Amino acid sequence: MKKKYDIYGMGNALVDIVTEVNDQFLEKYNVEKGLMTLVDEERQFELMNAINLPNADKKCGGSAANTIIAASQFGGNCFYNCKVSNDEMGDFYLKDLKDNGVDTNLQEKNREEGITGKCLVMTTPDANRTMNTYLGITATFSKDQIDESKIQDSTYLYIEGYLITSENGQEAMKYAKKVAEESGTKVALTFSDPSMVKYFKEPMEQVVGASVDLLFCNEEEAMLFTGKDTLNKAREELKKVAKKFAITMGENGATIFDGDTFIDIEPYEVKAVDTNGAGDMFAGAFLYGITNGHSYAEAGKLASLASSKIVSRFGPRLEWHEAKEILSHLFEN
Repeated sequence: MKKKYDIYGMGNALVDIVTEVNDQFLEKYNVEKGLMTLVDEERQFELMNAINLPNADKKCGGSAANTIIAASQFGGNCFYNCKVSNDEMGDFYLKDLKDNGVDTNLQEKNREEGITGKCLVMTTPDANRTMNTYLGITATFSKDQIDESKIQDSTYLYIEGYLITSENGQEAMKYAKKVAEESGTKVALTFSDPSMVKYFKEPMEQVVGASVDLLFCNEEEAMLFTGKDTLNKAREELKKVAKKFAITMGENGATIFDGDTFIDIEPYEVKAVDTNGAGDMFAGAFLYGITNGHSYAEAGKLASLASSKIVSRFGPRLEWHEAKEILSHLFEN
């Protein structure tokens, strides 16, 4: 019997504030380029005040949220599990999820006092993205927010790697994975960022456990996690911890292991202006594909095309009509 949801996602709930800066700005304010760095509210305010934020774009975000919204735009039935406060940003976040057709545990009422998390996404002219994140109330996301019945009624559980930074987040990841495994729901995990593998490798290994059904990572994360110095060695090692996986390689496309063979996914030639959200989009399009009747090769092609659209503009989202046009271009001709 088909389950209600294609994907149940869980992760940090952050209002993404996307803006443009230059390398000199990052150097002046001692911001480590190309990584996600956790900061306190005071530091984030300092950076936001130094940037001309009226030019910023605001969206509900977080790695897994971007993925779930992408899958929903392609036509997937999705649920997103997260935590925001009862402030203005929390209201914005809930409305944005609903507007994008995503069911959620968030309610109009009964949200806790606090500050909804924000992620300052700084894009440089070379299309690199640097994130400084104040987690706010999402730092307290725990197993208490997990909806067991929704996991049980989903084809895939999708876990965001950024949750690994707190003990309560780690506990929530392990608990949700256990619920999924006991109910026949497949488990997908994304490493999210090289820093998550670099600085939290041991707890990440504990979450992965004996295996996950599907792993998403980029080539740097694959090599960091496996300790191998080449991608070929890393992908062989990944077979020990993931039944299937997708490794994104930027302008070189992606490689997918479908459980039996490796599938090379060709890139689409575009001029990149912003890489923010490319990996999230790849995962969302891919998960939509494999839960809606497409092969791993077809899903990889969809994910590659969707990601190429994302890097060619600012922000981590497609428009609804663009998602439909991509599907039509690939599968209806």
